[in-house]
Amino acid sequence: MKKYSGIDLHSNNSVVVVADEDDRIIYQKRLANKLDEILVALAPHKEEIIGVVIESTYNWYWLVDGLMDAGYQVHLANPSAIKKYEGLKYSGDFADAAYLAHLLRLGLLPEGYIFPRELRAVRDLARKRMQLVHYRTAQILSIENILTRETGGRMSSARIKAMTTETVEALGFMPDVALAMESNRVVSQALQQQIEVLEERLEAQVKLQPGYQLVKTIPGIGQVLATTIMLETGTITRFDGVGNFSSYCRCVGSLHESNGKKKGSGNTKNGNKYLAWAFMEAANFALRYCPEAKRFYERKKSRTNRIVALKSVAHKLARACYHILREQRPFDVKRCFV
Repeated sequence: MKKYSGIDLHSNNSVVVVADEDDRIIYQKRLANKLDEILVALAPHKEEIIGVVIESTYNWYWLVDGLMDAGYQVHLANPSAIKKYEGLKYSGDFADAAYLAHLLRLGLLPEGYIFPRELRAVRDLARKRMQLVHYRTAQILSIENILTRETGGRMSSARIKAMTTETVEALGFMPDVALAMESNRVVSQALQQQIEVLEERLEAQVKLQPGYQLVKTIPGIGQVLATTIMLETGTITRFDGVGNFSSYCRCVGSLHESNGKKKGSGNTKNGNKYLAWAFMEAANFALRYCPEAKRFYERKKSRTNRIVALKSVAHKLARACYHILREQRPFDVKRCFV
C-alpha cells in the first residue's frame, strides 16, 4: 500500500500525518521538534511511504536533512503557491498536514527547491552580509537625521562613513546629542568591519565557481551582485527555461484575466527576493555604464513610466544571466538590448 506523509512544521513542534492512497489517515500526532521522535513515528510506515512533504518555513533545514539522511524522499512545499479551498468550515494543523500529503498523492504539490546543504551555508552568509548592510544604512540615516535636526544641513554618506570621534566632537553639539551620534558612528564602523570580513570570505568561496566571471561581464554587475546571483541561483539547470528563471527573479508581471479583461493579479512576491533586488540594482548601474541599456530604458519610459522601464531592464539582465550560465558565454549586448 502506498502511503504519503505531510508534516506541518512549527517553531517548537511538528504535526506528523501519514495517509494512504485513499486519503485515509493512518497516523497523526503532534510531536516535539526532535528528529529521533519523528523518525520513530514514521519508521513503521517507511517502506510504504512514497514521500514526505514539509512546508518551507524558516526552520526546515534540520528536519529535511535528517529525513533525507534516513532515506526518505523529501519534498519541500512552497506555501505561497498553495491555496486551499476557501469554503472549508475547518482548518487546523492536522488538516494542513493531511492536505500536504493529499497534494503529493495527486501530483499537484507546488514544490520549493531544496538547496544543497554544502552550498546552503555560504548562501546564508551572503544573506547575513545583506542584513548587516541594512543595519549599517540605518545607522548612517540616523546620523543624517541628527545633522538635519541640529543644523538644517546635510552631509554625504561618504563623509559620514569617514567620521571619527574628533569629527563628532568638532560639531559642537550638546553632550547628549553628540553621544547619540557617536553611538551611531561606532555601531556603523563595527558593522562595516564585519561586512568586509564576510565579503572576503564570500569572494573566496564563489570566485572559483563556473560562471562567476561570466556573470561579471553583464553591465551593472560587480563582485557583490555576482556573488548574490551565483549563490541564490544555484544550479541553473534546475530551471526548465529562461521564463522560469525570470519568474523566479520576480522580473515577470503577474496578471489574472478573463475574456480579455483584467481580473486581478497573482502573487507578485512568489520568487526569490534576493535575486529580484540584485537585478534591480544591476539595472540601476547598467543605466550609468551601458549606452544600449540606457537607450532601451528611455524607449520604455516614453511609453510607460520610470519604474516599469527599470524593471524591464532588470528583466533583460536576468534573461541574459540565464543564457550566460547555460551557454557559458560572456555577455553580448546585441543579444540583450535590440
